Amino acid sequence: MVGTVHRHTGAEDVEEGVGLTALLVAAARAIETHRHDSLARDVYAEHFVRAASACAGWPVRMQQVPDGDANPLWGRFARYFGLRTRVLDDFLLRSTQTHARQVILLGAGLDTRAFRLDWPPGCVVFEIDREGVLAFKRKVLDGLSATPAAARVPIPIDLRDDWVGALADAGFDPAAPSVWLAEGLLFYLTNAAETYLIDTVDRLSTGGSALAFEVKLDKDLLEYRDSPLYTSTKHQIGIDLLNLFAREPRPDSAGALSGKGWSTSVHTPFDFTHRHGRGPMPEPNDALAGNRWVFANKPRP
Repeated sequence: MVGTVHRHTGAEDVEEGVGLTALLVAAARAIETHRHDSLARDVYAEHFVRAASACAGWPVRMQQVPDGDANPLWGRFARYFGLRTRVLDDFLLRSTQTHARQVILLGAGLDTRAFRLDWPPGCVVFEIDREGVLAFKRKVLDGLSATPAAARVPIPIDLRDDWVGALADAGFDPAAPSVWLAEGLLFYLTNAAETYLIDTVDRLSTGGSALAFEVKLDKDLLEYRDSPLYTSTKHQIGIDLLNLFAREPRPDSAGALSGKGWSTSVHTPFDFTHRHGRGPMPEPNDALAGNRWVFANKPRP
């Protein structure tokens, strides 16, 4: 276990603190879905936004944003989340089309990949997150009669609790290749918690497994505290990301995996903007400057 846990149940898990950021990302996915040049489609995303009172009035289409793409939050930042969704969708599908049939979403939030991606036969998607978050998601998706495209196993547990035991109890097989995803998660963890998570994924992964995660490598997060991205998020929807992020120096998780024999690649989001022809580009005073997307593969013996 990483530490003690304070449990909540109910909608408060997605309407306050870090949970509220899951609704922010859902709104961004909804906006992306309705773009004419969409990078990723999530038809469920807008329903999460509409089901939570905390985000009443948030846009789910770009036409609902008066200044459109010029808006730092619903323009550039939302497009970032759309690009991230597409890149990680591609990673998961590519990984499951080779060896892995177990998919583990760490801090799954309002992720709907179990429902919207075209999974190969035999895939199982384990979703680990707090009970209240998964209950909120279940209520919304049940109301839409949504049907998963792979075997879906929700695991209602806080990542600070014994999620490894819960995953084993849910049928996870450490002897079979897996693909792991930590999307928008490590920002909020302490240095020690991130190290524990990466070490644990390594321990539970056999050859042929893969992992993708997102980190911020800024030497000083507060360097960008007055960036348009942070200030617009705080002023428009009341989420102060810098108060939620862990500010201590980050561990070199990509380097640690390389030291354990994984092959790793580290990219900026802008690498994929160039690849797909749309997405955020670097700008002055850029809160995205330190963001990195890491992809790792554990070779077979």
